[in-house]
Amino acid sequence: MTVASAPPEATQPRKAAIAFIFVTVVIDVLAMGVVIPVLPSLVEGFLGGDTARAAAYYGLFGTVWALMQFVCSPILGSLSDHVGRRPVILISCLGLGLDYVFMALAPSLGWLFVGRVISGITSASMATAMAYIADVTPIEKRAGSFGMMGAAFGLGFVIGPALGGLLGSVDPRLPFWFSAGMALANTLYGFFVLPESLTPDRRSAFSWRKANPLGSLELLRSHHELFGLAGVMTLYYLAHTVLPSMFVLYAGYRYGWDARTVGITLAIVGVCAMIVQGVLVKPLVARFGERATLLAGLTCGIIGFTAYSLVPEGWMIWLFTPVLACMGIFGPSVQALMSRRVQPHEQGKLQGANASIMGITGMVGPALFTQSFSRSITPGGPVHWPGTPFFLAGLLVFSALVLASRVTR
Repeated sequence: MTVASAPPEATQPRKAAIAFIFVTVVIDVLAMGVVIPVLPSLVEGFLGGDTARAAAYYGLFGTVWALMQFVCSPILGSLSDHVGRRPVILISCLGLGLDYVFMALAPSLGWLFVGRVISGITSASMATAMAYIADVTPIEKRAGSFGMMGAAFGLGFVIGPALGGLLGSVDPRLPFWFSAGMALANTLYGFFVLPESLTPDRRSAFSWRKANPLGSLELLRSHHELFGLAGVMTLYYLAHTVLPSMFVLYAGYRYGWDARTVGITLAIVGVCAMIVQGVLVKPLVARFGERATLLAGLTCGIIGFTAYSLVPEGWMIWLFTPVLACMGIFGPSVQALMSRRVQPHEQGKLQGANASIMGITGMVGPALFTQSFSRSITPGGPVHWPGTPFFLAGLLVFSALVLASRVTR
């Protein structure tokens, strides 16, 4: 087994740089989280309130967004290996801010669709941020640092969806304007305070052969354990797409929740995720190892998704939210295991390849879950079970657990 050595800078962790990235991710996710409670409703409004059609269209939006991420993330990941992380992060954040302005002004469903295309192109800042963390963190501490990025993601979701629900109750376009302001402020912040993490001597030449989506996935085949972990990650990400693609429509249809209730619930999810990834990951990995925490996270995902599919009352969702949030210990553990198996100048390519996996699953997941939901609630259908998408997600995580137990044995 080939294990990447730590870069010279990683022996003295740059805490200030990690703090900069933490704030960057928080603001970035905050901007995205604000629009989550209102975007499905906006799509539904353009379609005259038809929930079944809105689910199908929203699934198409998610698929196209993921397609753009699939195509562009490897390019930006490889580009960050060549020119550095800083310019890629700043350009992504600037493009995201301008995209929110575009969507805030969208007069039709077609314009909103174009906005999602642009958003998919500019959504690579998270993958580049992960490569940044790998640049400045020793190998043995990466799981904890990746967990802190997950906590930043959770913190953004604590504030974002709740604020989006409140702003959306005033005007459904207001969250988009707020998100635009936050993303552009994030760009300005990064321009002045974000240092570069990849020194010139550790950069690699840019290659279109490796930067295209299929070429970037070749890196994952360079080691059998890396390839197996990529398979586990694929099943996990595919299951995880059920939350952004279905939760708002599902909660509104089955439990009658409005944007405010959904926003508050997603904020609860964010609090739990922040606690799990920001507080629990580091001591759990230190005590039990990356393999055990990875398997435990997948087990929690099985329980959480299955419960979401079955509970008859909306308040019961809150009871199982902490369990589902514990699925978050999977991500930092698998990221740390994968980052061990590539060299410093390949960290950007690795994160680009992982983003490609997210893109592939993001193309399949929204269509899979929204179509299964649409069919399960269509009058005259063979089965009327709104929880079908979450049950399918539980089955996918179960498959990931079986594969992970073999790959990491």
